[in-house]
Amino acid sequence: MTERAKLLDALRIDRSATDVAAGRRWPLVAAALLAAALIGGLFYWRQQHARRELAAQAAAAAAAAAAADAHHSGSAASLLDASGFVVARRQATVSATVGGRVLEVLIDEGSRVTRGQVIARLDDEPYRLALDQISAQAAASHAQLQAAQTAFDNAQPMYERNQKQRAAGFLSAQDFDSAHAAFDAARSALAVQQRAVAVSDAAVASARRNLTDTVIRAPFTGVVTYKGAQPGEIVSPAAAGGGYTRTGIGTIVDMDSLEVEVDVSENFITRVHPGQPATVRLNAYPDWDIPASVIAVIPTADRSKATVKVRVGFKTQDARILPEMGARVAFEAAPP
Repeated sequence: MTERAKLLDALRIDRSATDVAAGRRWPLVAAALLAAALIGGLFYWRQQHARRELAAQAAAAAAAAAAADAHHSGSAASLLDASGFVVARRQATVSATVGGRVLEVLIDEGSRVTRGQVIARLDDEPYRLALDQISAQAAASHAQLQAAQTAFDNAQPMYERNQKQRAAGFLSAQDFDSAHAAFDAARSALAVQQRAVAVSDAAVASARRNLTDTVIRAPFTGVVTYKGAQPGEIVSPAAAGGGYTRTGIGTIVDMDSLEVEVDVSENFITRVHPGQPATVRLNAYPDWDIPASVIAVIPTADRSKATVKVRVGFKTQDARILPEMGARVAFEAAPP
């Protein structure tokens, strides 16, 4: 064999060895595929089992919550649910009935006040001076009334004597007419002065009232929710130009008048009636069931929302209930 033939024979591939190795590799590949399939199936089964367990736990939690709701509500079925807000039926923004500069403000947000309590004072010097001036004018008017009364008291007996003399023929008609005119003038002057005194007395009463109104008092018992004025500011019962004049001292809310206002769809308003029991849940305290009842169904509908406003009152008041809190009301069936 030549050298070239030997080289070609060395480079030739042995097909029989390759076929033997390939035959041995196929069982290993099949085993690997089977193992991968088993592992994938086991992983899928574990995922499905975990999902079933989570669903069972969620169902159990929902059942427990429903049982708790039924327990809290006394097992009363809810006919209708509606949402709304806590409102105060009695609240007022207190303002002075006279204008003036604020000397002191005796309230703050959260302060509790009683009816008639002083909450602010205005500078009363201008009103005190005005009262002194009007009182002096009234005193002068009373003095003038006394003079007019004296003149009338003197003119009346003289006129009566003149009447008798005229009847007896001792007094001429001209002299009698002059005496009659003097008497009428004295009577008219007295009547005019009486009216002037009434006017001056009314002016004194008004000035005294203005002076009293510089002390601002709470109109009812409640809690201050807003403080609108500070010492040194100008307040007025009416808005003034420029935007620098306050119209209110503060806002007082009667916490005993809190209730819930909800909008009920007009399609379900037949399910609600005054006196109906209800349960209120505040958004701030979702686990607190507050017993309540329907106060009134407002006899008008909102055209834009197709709803009817319903007032719901709390059976017991609590310090945690605050105005403007969000609330949800469950209207219940009346007990048998």
